[in-house]
Amino acid sequence: MKVLLTGSTGQVGYELVRSLQGVGEVVAVDRQVMDLSNLDQVREVIRSVKPKLIVNPAAYTAVDKAESEPELAYRINAEAPGVMAEEAKALGAALVHYSTDYVFDGAQPLPRVEDDPVGPLNVYGASKLAGEQAIAAAGIPHLIFRTSWVYGMRGKNFLLTMLRLAKERDELRVVADQHGAPTWSRTIADVTAQVLSQAHAGGREWWVQNSGVYHLSAQGQTTWHEFTQAIVEEAGLNCKVLPITTADYPTPARRPQYSVMSSERLMARFCHLPDWKEALQLCMR
Repeated sequence: MKVLLTGSTGQVGYELVRSLQGVGEVVAVDRQVMDLSNLDQVREVIRSVKPKLIVNPAAYTAVDKAESEPELAYRINAEAPGVMAEEAKALGAALVHYSTDYVFDGAQPLPRVEDDPVGPLNVYGASKLAGEQAIAAAGIPHLIFRTSWVYGMRGKNFLLTMLRLAKERDELRVVADQHGAPTWSRTIADVTAQVLSQAHAGGREWWVQNSGVYHLSAQGQTTWHEFTQAIVEEAGLNCKVLPITTADYPTPARRPQYSVMSSERLMARFCHLPDWKEALQLCMR
């Protein structure tokens, strides 16, 4: 099976290059080859590769910058996945796409399930939701994995930023009233590969039964402040981490106060997900 993987140098894409090797022949492309802001190029690459499966971790993820670049965020996060879905339909291919906890408003302190009402608070969340809707509307075999607070040992992410700052400073002031589940990029890639191995064995009927949205985030929950404390402790750094409120650290984009998601549906059907703290320790070691 030929698999087209986008965003191959990104946090999740990099891990998928490795994890998808057992799934099929992986054609991995980065932004130089397939720039999601260029919709004609997206079509051209898909038509030339002719994959049976498209895996799309590529995205516009600059949450605050998206507030001032809504057109670009929507083109990459909504229009490009829509084009992928159209091309997949023409090829009889399936599509795996990644979305975000930011499709929810986080108003209720309860873990969100897949069918809960959505209500993004920012452009990034709204653009990702529009991408989900474009894929669902195409009526193709698809998996949409909503994940949260993604980190890893490469690229730009919260973990690497906090490690750098903790080495430079005696104390850090970090938001303590936003709740979520930090999720290691390798967890996302390995779970994707496990699910796709089952799909490959199950054939077309598997996709009929299992297409849809799934929450794929680490188990448990924490705050940015507690996450930072765990990072600093694991790294053995001598830096004090002080709690602050969202109001103390205003940003262009509003964040959900509570964006924990229940991954029970995914775990019941496919495989277990690790606790966020266990995954962080594995990642940093």
